[in-house]
Amino acid sequence: MLELLTDPAIWAAFLTLTAMEIILGIDNIVFLSLLTAPLEKETGRRARQIGLALALIMRIALLFAITWIIGLTAPLFTVFDFSITWRDVILIAGGLFLIGKGTLEMHTEIEGTEEEKRPSGAANAAFTLIILQIIVIDAVFSVDSILTAVGMADDIEVMVAAVIVAIAVMYVASEPIAHFIEEHPTTKMLALAFLLLIGVALVADGLGFHIPRGYIYFAMAFSAIVEGVNLAARRRRRAKA
Repeated sequence: MLELLTDPAIWAAFLTLTAMEIILGIDNIVFLSLLTAPLEKETGRRARQIGLALALIMRIALLFAITWIIGLTAPLFTVFDFSITWRDVILIAGGLFLIGKGTLEMHTEIEGTEEEKRPSGAANAAFTLIILQIIVIDAVFSVDSILTAVGMADDIEVMVAAVIVAIAVMYVASEPIAHFIEEHPTTKMLALAFLLLIGVALVADGLGFHIPRGYIYFAMAFSAIVEGVNLAARRRRRAKA
């Protein structure tokens, strides 16, 4: 253990892996914020806390089941000379889930009734259903995250430490992001568009068409900057009025 703390290569791997886990966790934060939006403030915070705690437990458990994770990349069956693995199945299912969820949320925001749009007792009663959806999507993002960790570090202690730090950062960031999305409805539509983009990327990965994440995160960052400029201009107009 002492060797791990004094080896510069170990620290470099830890910092790099932590940064990658935080970047991959952006998708998770956006999804949690959108999924818990219909809930009351305190209930939504509790749901996000439970979701992130489950994500941490799931990722650490998967790290210790590392042999099984690596086996997920072994061919399951072949279709037209294309080998399908369990990882592909999970990514495709998760991507379709995100696309469907994002589409339904967009429909509710644009054409839904006022009762559908505002938090209600029915929404709070769906707390368990939301937690189940969080578990499903945590599983999808965890597989991708752990496969990345396995490819970037050799010591499981380093992987576990990086995952814990990344989840801690996600926990701190989830509350302000959820509050910001709630306060600015246009950013919710933008976040839903991000959700569709992430879903398409997951399906593409599952089908063997890897989209470099740099392109996706650049598109998300550029859109966020444009929306930030729009919000600043709107605030300035209101101040003048």
